[in-house]
Amino acid sequence: MDHIAEIDKHGPSVADREDRMRALELLLSRQSVGVLEEPAPHGAELDLILDAGLRAPDHGRLRPWRFVLIRGDERLAWGERLAEAAQTRDPATAQMLGDRYRAWVRRTPLLIAVGAEIRADHKIPEIEQVLSAGAAAMNMLNAIHMLGYGGMWVTGVNSHDPRINALLGFKAPSRLVGFLAVGTPKTAPRIERPSRAAHTTEWNA
Repeated sequence: MDHIAEIDKHGPSVADREDRMRALELLLSRQSVGVLEEPAPHGAELDLILDAGLRAPDHGRLRPWRFVLIRGDERLAWGERLAEAAQTRDPATAQMLGDRYRAWVRRTPLLIAVGAEIRADHKIPEIEQVLSAGAAAMNMLNAIHMLGYGGMWVTGVNSHDPRINALLGFKAPSRLVGFLAVGTPKTAPRIERPSRAAHTTEWNA
């Protein structure tokens, strides 16, 4: 907890600050995990994850976040829908991609489709409404990690396919921002984080 020692002990109590720093240290260990197994969060834990998504920044209080849960036996049916969409997009690669999608859905304990219900006629720009849905996805990934599970934000052609969007209740201009694949990490290789200095500059007049 080297970061804790560097914090000036003013404001909140030492105990409160240390609790918060421990939580932050845990958050800083988050990474995407693609190899997942049962169990997935459910019940009160899943409610907490969804509630975290509902705390995303929201310019104009439009609350554009929409979450669709795909779990249990419904995963198999969803895998078939993905395979059908692949067939429509490109018959030449449909068999390979269909098998890949079916296998992915089968081995993923829980999928959370995350989308934005866009109000195109509102003064808040569309991009800000989409960004709010993306922030909700990140909040949920953080909560997933904090509860001891693993997750990965998956995008790609299925997120942008109008047929897939429609199956989940998103009609343009509303749209998916991706799927959260959620479960218990089967393997979690450590990923070296990039240098802070490589991504940060300071503006000077």
